[in-house]
Amino acid sequence: MAKIITIAQQKGGSGKSTLAAHMAIGLRQRGATVGLIDIDPQNSLTTWFKLRQQLFGEDFTGIGFASCSGIRVNNEISNLKLRHDYIIIDCPPHTETEAKTAIRSADLVLVPMQASPTDIWASVKTIEFAKSESKLTRVLMNRYMPNARLAKTLELPTDLLLEAYLGNRVGFASSMASGKTVIETEPKSPAALEIKQLVNEVIQILT
Repeated sequence: MAKIITIAQQKGGSGKSTLAAHMAIGLRQRGATVGLIDIDPQNSLTTWFKLRQQLFGEDFTGIGFASCSGIRVNNEISNLKLRHDYIIIDCPPHTETEAKTAIRSADLVLVPMQASPTDIWASVKTIEFAKSESKLTRVLMNRYMPNARLAKTLELPTDLLLEAYLGNRVGFASSMASGKTVIETEPKSPAALEIKQLVNEVIQILT
């Protein structure tokens, strides 16, 4: 049975779509079959996937994909679960119907968060809802500089924090613009290593 990873964060611009794409390819490189579901009306993940189709061909993207909303969300989750080891869901920047459906379906809720008070405040509602549904929840620090003064002084939810984090690296965005990920365009870069460490940690959590 597929493991479902829901990427949720109430604050926009937190890097959910970039995280979803990179995790999908990272898991695929580990030999897993992966399906992506985009339920964010901004459709950033859908745009990336279309670029990937143009680059590799519709049958050679390496991942399954669906873009949907409303009552179709549950149907797409059920369909992709039959054919993949992992399902990754990119949620809209709120905790309304579709996001709640995705969180309720999750085996793991990932909450990407930058090291700022506004990100932490915005994350509370998502984390609280996931906890109310008894869902395994982890926070991923994104665009993170561990030695920055602000990062050291913030009151972070350390019991929820992943050990892995993603730095503030241009490679993430530039690779997405070409329909790829940084682990494909710069496989030996620090950014690629961060994704691989994240994927390893997530696999361990879900095993």
